[in-house]
Amino acid sequence: MAKERRRAVLDLLRRPGNARCADCGAPDPDWASYTLGVFICLSCSGFHRNIPQVSKVKSVRLDAWGEAQVEFMVSHGNEAARATFESQVPPFYYRPASSDCPLLREQWIRAKYERQEFILPEKQEPYSAGYREGFLWKRGRDNGQFLSRKFVLTEREGALKYFNKNDAKEPKAVMKIEHLNATFQPAKIGHPHGLQVTYLKDNSTRNIFVYHEDGKEIVDWFNALRAARFHYLQVAFPGASDADLVPKLSRNYLKEGYMEKTGPKQTEGFRKRWFTMDDRRLMYFKDPLDAFARGEVFIGSKESGYTVLQGLPPSTQGHHWPHGITIVTPDRKFLFTCETEAEQREWVEAFQRVVDRPMLPQEYAVEAHFKHKP
Repeated sequence: MAKERRRAVLDLLRRPGNARCADCGAPDPDWASYTLGVFICLSCSGFHRNIPQVSKVKSVRLDAWGEAQVEFMVSHGNEAARATFESQVPPFYYRPASSDCPLLREQWIRAKYERQEFILPEKQEPYSAGYREGFLWKRGRDNGQFLSRKFVLTEREGALKYFNKNDAKEPKAVMKIEHLNATFQPAKIGHPHGLQVTYLKDNSTRNIFVYHEDGKEIVDWFNALRAARFHYLQVAFPGASDADLVPKLSRNYLKEGYMEKTGPKQTEGFRKRWFTMDDRRLMYFKDPLDAFARGEVFIGSKESGYTVLQGLPPSTQGHHWPHGITIVTPDRKFLFTCETEAEQREWVEAFQRVVDRPMLPQEYAVEAHFKHKP
């Protein structure tokens, strides 16, 4: 009987919707919440264990299953649960994938099942109201210390602002929603709730690094920023569908890591720098947590004369790392080196993906700005 019950549960994995984790979409889930009726991956099962009052989990293959538990799974499943627990997810709300950081996945699971935010829209107030203020720990630009700073997000003004003193009349910085991005960077920032906010100042990139001790709080900030971007883009592109706008709300970086670089004359020695590939902007920093990039390179498409080559020109000297990359642009060549062959391959693939993508009309304006930079 026990074997038959386990086989019955295994058979359910072949049903539409059950072949991927109900929460992060990872393939071949082999755990289940027998109180919610969903099939989940090992990683998400750990987050379900943190809410035992809502979700109780079992291994599909290893644990014993009772008759009533099997019947419950039969009458539920991932698609039924999604219809209930995700019935009113706002289009701007970030749905994490299996590759996202643990914080995003845990808060998604808690929002769905514990707080039932997508059944009860009034619980979405913290990120859907169009206005938010509170305190975040922000890394100082020069001293590297994290200090408590007041932040205000206002859709009406189209800006995120922060203040150096609680009673300050004027903000220390005003970040326009139009040019703002947010991405979780726990490893880089050294905190599991670390968020990197990037904006353009005089068409140059500026980074700020923040966190909050409360996981829900920082994820609410992240989704509030996405909501503000969504509403800004709806006005800017009135004919666009939600499906067109959602990918533009926030973006993770295509690749980050150390490479060596040389200057435009290619006669000075190579220097180690931290590189970030953000869409078509390749930025380099002395330190990963620098507020400003030391420089930026625009990477256009092959139609516009951009090419990525493995290796360096034969006469190149002064580099310590052996694995070279050459980026050819209409104006000059950029030379980089990587420490390992694996890093070189990953960077070449990231650059190639960008070069293979045709440029959008607005990207030509960005390219023109880069060409006229002093």
